[in-house]
Amino acid sequence: MKAIRRLQINVAVLALMAGLAGISFAQEESEIKWVEGPVVVDLGENLAQLDMSDAYVFADGDDTRVVMEYLGNPPSNAEVGMIIPNREDENWFIVFEYSDIGYVSDADSDEIDAAAILESYRKGTEEGNKERVKMGATPIHVTGWYEEPFYNTETNNLTWAMMLEDDEKMQTVNYNIRILGRGGYMSAVLVADAEQLTVLKPELVGIVSSFSYKQGSRYAEFIQGDKLAKIGLAALIAGGAGAAAVKLGLFQVLAKFWKAIVVGFLAFFGAIWKFLKGIFVREEKLPMSHQPPQQR
Repeated sequence: MKAIRRLQINVAVLALMAGLAGISFAQEESEIKWVEGPVVVDLGENLAQLDMSDAYVFADGDDTRVVMEYLGNPPSNAEVGMIIPNREDENWFIVFEYSDIGYVSDADSDEIDAAAILESYRKGTEEGNKERVKMGATPIHVTGWYEEPFYNTETNNLTWAMMLEDDEKMQTVNYNIRILGRGGYMSAVLVADAEQLTVLKPELVGIVSSFSYKQGSRYAEFIQGDKLAKIGLAALIAGGAGAAAVKLGLFQVLAKFWKAIVVGFLAFFGAIWKFLKGIFVREEKLPMSHQPPQQR
């Protein structure tokens, strides 16, 4: 599949840039069981599912962790899957993670202080930049909300999108969705170039609308006695990478900050993709190094 071959090249470049040239994603890609749509795929064990169209390919949680490792980002071990577009010249992906922290009450949905949360992200990100500079990485700066936090009471989805910018004024966006469930929440994070997001947002909405918790795991199925989360919606947003950088040691933050790290490199891929295609063997001659897609 073209999308998978492109991801292979992109990951190889990122590994090289991150000083991981000794690791060959191409050699290990055969381990990844890419699933091509249309198909219904499981997210987690008897937890949720995604009705995926033929526009995407999917990797399960174990395979997502393999991809994250080769991106040079420590897996969180909460990954339950990822999708990438099965189309040429599109450089974005969505990672799904599940946190079983318990039922998150939405009682504070009218008390979300977007300005305070944004400032927390800014301070945390700038603190994290000190370590990024030591590592030779490009600093990343939070410039504002692309979309302020919003909670949909009908779908129990919490969304927000933050604008990020590097020192070269290259803008990227992390688009976050938290889908509340009975025992925790599903995180869906879209990593994309800022210029792509206007086009991608309706597509992201469509992907999330095809997500569903399985019976017994839905938010509305909460009953007294279920495990309760110790945080509400505001803390769920503020508990991201930026806020964590203020509260945790920097090395702990780096393990949580992989999404922003990936964002810093992703825009670069779009600029060099045509150049890369001129260096590598012509597409029609590239061998298929991954296993055939399998329905699960």
